[in-house]
Order: sequence, then structure tokens, then C-alpha cells
Amino acid sequence: MAQNKTTPTDLTAENFIASVEPASKQEDAKVLDQLFQSVTGYKAVMWGPSIIGYGQYHYDYDSGRQGDFLATGFSPRKARHSIYIMPGYADYGDILARLGKHKMGKSCLYVNKLADIDLDVLAELIRAGLADLDKKWPVQPT
Repeated sequence: MAQNKTTPTDLTAENFIASVEPASKQEDAKVLDQLFQSVTGYKAVMWGPSIIGYGQYHYDYDSGRQGDFLATGFSPRKARHSIYIMPGYADYGDILARLGKHKMGKSCLYVNKLADIDLDVLAELIRAGLADLDKKWPVQPT
């Protein structure tokens, strides 16, 4: 069975964030890192070369596929930030309606810049996502 391509690495989130360009994205990444650490209580771990994750969980699908993945996190991409709130957004319409300017993908939330969103609402969304994920697959600290 295929293994996950996105796994924890020995890279540090601090060094990765220091390399983010442009400077405005780097500043946003610093704010997001502090927010995620504060909300989750977990330290940042790099998953692959560009995703900063907080907490992790072990999944076991009916298909037999299983593995470990980050519980929540973000990646400061050039065009916009990708924010990973697991297990998805189906039940979060009321929170997302208050978040501010964003777009949704299949498994992540896209935000151009933090000035476009309410960080308190993002914190609420992170907490809700972790609580829902923990009901299905227990979230472990990183």
C-alpha cells in the first residue's frame, strides 16, 4: 500500500518561516504560528518541505489504508496561505460566515492575507476542527 508523501521532517518551522517571501507573508506566517501554538498547545512540526503542522492523528480507513497525518496547520504559499482544518468544513458554515475573505478547497482554506480575516474566528475554527477530528481519531501532541 502507498505511503503518505507528506510526513514529519527534521526541518524547523522557525527556519522555514524565516525563509518565507515576501516579507508580508513571512509576518503573517509568524502570526499564524503563534495562533496555532496558542490554540492547540502543540509545538510546530514541519510536514514535508512546506507545511507547518500542530498535533497529529493516526487514521485507519475502511479500505485498509492507514497512516499518520497532521491534525491542523498551515502553509504560507506565495499566492495565499493554505490553512488545514481537519476533517473538513461541512459543519462549519456558521463559523466560516464570520471569518472574512477566504476561499475553500477540497481539504483546505485559502486566505490571501491575515488582514482579510478575523483571527479570533480562525481560532474558533481551529478548535472546532480539532474537537471534531478527535472524536473520530484521537489527536496526539507533536
